[in-house]
Amino acid sequence: MLLGSHLSIAGGVERALVRAHEFGFSTLAMFVRNQRQWAAPPLEERTVRAFRRTRRRLGIGPVVAHGSYLVNLAGADEVRGRSIAATAEELDRCGRLGIEYLVIHPGSWPDRRVGIGHIADALNQIMAACWHRRPGILLETTAGAGNMIGGEFGELADILALLEWPERFGVCLDTCHVFAAGYDIRSPHAYQRTMDQLDSLVGLERLAAVHLNDSLGGRGSRLDRHAHIGRGKIGGRGFANFVNDSRLADVPGLLETPKGLGPRGREWDLINAEALRSLRK
Repeated sequence: MLLGSHLSIAGGVERALVRAHEFGFSTLAMFVRNQRQWAAPPLEERTVRAFRRTRRRLGIGPVVAHGSYLVNLAGADEVRGRSIAATAEELDRCGRLGIEYLVIHPGSWPDRRVGIGHIADALNQIMAACWHRRPGILLETTAGAGNMIGGEFGELADILALLEWPERFGVCLDTCHVFAAGYDIRSPHAYQRTMDQLDSLVGLERLAAVHLNDSLGGRGSRLDRHAHIGRGKIGGRGFANFVNDSRLADVPGLLETPKGLGPRGREWDLINAEALRSLRK
């Protein structure tokens, strides 16, 4: 598994690459715009050049962008329209920057069947309008709380089955989310059973990124609360399953754990990365 983290773009999008290099990461996740606002300033060509130049110089591997938290592709008309426009604009930014994947939360709607149809239709519109051939969209597994779609692998499979360009889409597995949604990943046997379900319903070849987060909530709690590696309800043994799975050798494993300084004033990203590396056999 390629190890990285979700890193800040404060000071310019290329700064996320520099921070990844400083942390010794070969991959990273980042936003390509303000994730909490619908409108964003246009992406300037000098910013694109700086990002691409910095990435080549540092030799950073796969980059995974994360979509806006405001987006709900299954939502009511006004929200859904704005969500389609925002996601299309983010995908265009990924194409211009040379970013491989855009991760999005599928969406929320009371009727799952109707919501899945809305999401697939929106994704088809977005991809039809995208002239870049490189970036793909990854549907992130969710904790399944409330009307959130994506807490079950079968729901992701149903969306993927309705897409007109299925080769441009994949899945991002979030460890906290799948555990909170009810999937067990704590022991080798439980992990294998969960991955077998993902493989049978979605296909492991579609798993293009993993968000590595421990969980404050228990299995099946539907609580989307991330914890530091080995310090939540999943525990270190669960993450050992991921970092030692040879099938995931080239898949970005991206920390989305709480930021800030930990013991002895060290960055939590470094502490969590060391915890993951120590689990490798």
